Amino acid sequence: MPRRSKGARLQLKAARRNKSGKITHQAIWIIRDNGRDVSTGCAADEIAAAEEKLRDYISSKHSPKRRIRHIDDIAIADVLSIYLDAQLDKLRGRFNVDSESEDTIPDIRKFKKRIERLNEWWGAKMLGEVNGEACRSYAKKRGKRGGARRDLEDLRAAIGHHAAEGYHREIVKVSLPEKGQPRDKWLTRSDAAKLVWTCWRYREMQKGSRRSTDDVKIPTSKRPLRHLARFILIGIYSGSRAGAIAAASPIPAIGRSYVDLERGRYYRLKQGSAQTNKRQPTVPIPFRLLAHLRRWHRIDPEAKHFVEYSGKAVTSVKTAFKSAVRLAGLAPGVSPHTLRHTAATWLMQRGADPWQAAGYLGMSLEVLLNTYGHHHPDYLSDAIDKIAKRDSYTASERTIRLNRGS
Repeated sequence: MPRRSKGARLQLKAARRNKSGKITHQAIWIIRDNGRDVSTGCAADEIAAAEEKLRDYISSKHSPKRRIRHIDDIAIADVLSIYLDAQLDKLRGRFNVDSESEDTIPDIRKFKKRIERLNEWWGAKMLGEVNGEACRSYAKKRGKRGGARRDLEDLRAAIGHHAAEGYHREIVKVSLPEKGQPRDKWLTRSDAAKLVWTCWRYREMQKGSRRSTDDVKIPTSKRPLRHLARFILIGIYSGSRAGAIAAASPIPAIGRSYVDLERGRYYRLKQGSAQTNKRQPTVPIPFRLLAHLRRWHRIDPEAKHFVEYSGKAVTSVKTAFKSAVRLAGLAPGVSPHTLRHTAATWLMQRGADPWQAAGYLGMSLEVLLNTYGHHHPDYLSDAIDKIAKRDSYTASERTIRLNRGS
């Protein structure tokens, strides 16, 4: 059973530090309310002021109106609130967490941050005020085109959800910034081998002495990046998205991406999940990867996932991956999603049939050809052959041309 909500309450948010240990953000009191975080702006020692903020929050709190109204009478804050509630329910179910532990999931934290950012700018406006000019103003204020587009996609989804629930009937258009150029960063086989080897060999470094004056660090027996070696191999050879890699399991169960080691099939869509635009087709497993998967299962037949850290399934590898890229000496910008780019690039470089490659990767043929097609050995080969080829004539045509003096 889900836990009963504790209602709005104060919570001290710890100070944030940078990599050198310097405090970048002081500790402040926040209001926690069913998964939402509302800043009070009060420092740790301003308890009375924080309590006053909490009282004001509770007295002003209201539930968004859930009935049909004209868009000029609907606050966008209500639209976002209704969408947030609906999406949080879905996300909690997907990641099997409650409102108290949801912030441990990076995807949920990021989603809530985007809604909070939208609410700060759009919340006081009415739904009827959404137009191209307002969207462009938001994008300009946001700064980063990619980030602005992602935020506005959430706004569009929130408005669509509001309409689908029957709370407004008018058409509201959200204008999005243009998409950026598709990324074409991929790993060479040498880079991939270096990254895997780094993850496998790296040992955690710790101070060898407790004396504050002794800064010498020595390697320990801990191998904090070894789980990444498996993640990378699965990513490169299957071209799967990070979520499907993290959920890959030799044991079928709800919430897992089942890997049938006997038949060599990878059911990438998590059991119990609905199909989305992010295609997750079932695919055969390449023999080289299948050999690794079978060996890992023999080593630890009780493991529920192929990629585990401290005996638990991973939810995100972005931080560890960034460390591995730095330790391997690779160029900045390599991320877990680069593994999918790498798989697509290698398939094209080896002359794979584009239709089969698109099906294997779970992407449309159009996206594959537009983004990775230039890596294929046959890319524009017919055009190159035709433009450089000399005209050919029949014997009679040559005779006629000679008689004419041409």
